[in-house]
Amino acid sequence: MHLAQLNIAEAIETMEHPMMSSFMENVDRINELAEKSPGFVWRLSNEEESNTPVFNSTIIAVNLSIWKDRESLFQFVYASNHVEILKRKSEWFKKTPKLHMVLWYIEEGHIPSIKEASERLLYLQEHGESPFAFSFKSSF
Repeated sequence: MHLAQLNIAEAIETMEHPMMSSFMENVDRINELAEKSPGFVWRLSNEEESNTPVFNSTIIAVNLSIWKDRESLFQFVYASNHVEILKRKSEWFKKTPKLHMVLWYIEEGHIPSIKEASERLLYLQEHGESPFAFSFKSSF
């Protein structure tokens, strides 16, 4: 089994807006950091993301990735240089009252679609944590 994760964020402005430049300048570096992190398996590429209409908005940032396990993802998110960007998210993204990240287990070799991932997030928002969809607060 592997761990899939989706997180979304609604940008304050379009990605081309000068306000978003410091975020955009760090995207490739953070993606490269993820790809070199222990336990990383796969991520949705920027090219795939830009061609995928999701969440009824043109200013939603989408991150979909697969990790060997929960610990590997946790280490990348909270114990690598990724945390410096995480601390600055309010500069670029709106605060959302809904959950914006979801985790779920998948069979090795399965690549989840944006549709599958968004269904997991919606389930978590509507029903709470379960083995079907959960957050770092739970370890199913």
